[in-house]
Amino acid sequence: MCRFLAYRGEPIFLDELVCAPAHSLVHQSLHAVEAKTGTNGDGFGIGWYGERPEPGVYREVRPAWSDENLRSLCEQVRSKLFFAHVRASTGTSTTRANCHPFTHGRYLFMHNGQIGGYGRIKRRLEALIPDELYDRRLGTTDSEAIFLMALASGLAEEPVTAMARTLKIVRGLMTEAGIDEPLRFTAAFTDGESLWAYRWACDAKPPTLYFREDSGNLLVVSEPIDDKTRGWREVPKGCSLVAKGGSVAVECLNEAMGRLAA
Repeated sequence: MCRFLAYRGEPIFLDELVCAPAHSLVHQSLHAVEAKTGTNGDGFGIGWYGERPEPGVYREVRPAWSDENLRSLCEQVRSKLFFAHVRASTGTSTTRANCHPFTHGRYLFMHNGQIGGYGRIKRRLEALIPDELYDRRLGTTDSEAIFLMALASGLAEEPVTAMARTLKIVRGLMTEAGIDEPLRFTAAFTDGESLWAYRWACDAKPPTLYFREDSGNLLVVSEPIDDKTRGWREVPKGCSLVAKGGSVAVECLNEAMGRLAA
């Protein structure tokens, strides 16, 4: 499983969260404590918003702990909204195209989890991605496939409903294929202004996800980057975190999926 971090608030230098804390994301790339594996060394990526509507992205196949360019970049880049991700592959190759976050126009997306039995339904999933979005399919991961499927389902307009619809479709394909392995999905999505984070799994065992609010600044992480007593709250299982304007709310992703079934 991977580890990630998302920030939205007053502009700060990326290194304040990505590199500096005692249990920073760079530290988690080698010493994660709430993941299936402690090492997340199959590449990394950062995506940030600056003066332009589309984000800048830096992705690399080297482990985050050994890339001096990552630290230098984070010390110089200042942003009001950014994503950072360290990858532990669940079977697909270690290439730049498979490193998170993924982009489409002004959108950023990153994922922690996996589609169980992905290889058995990969072609069916990709067939659901329309041609105009399939051209953006640069890698081979299940994460990128889910992102493009969700965009096709209206992610830009209805981020919670579209993701619920996408997960429901993926789970249905898994059931049809007789796959017993779980679908586990913790992810973050942004349009450069608002931020959504999701925590869901078909077996009720989704990867961990926490958030903290501090003076209008929001930080979302796979696991806390410092002491757990410092205001961290766990995103409930089966829920979405929605940060729009000045508000942060938790919405039930399970309820959204249930409404689709009605």
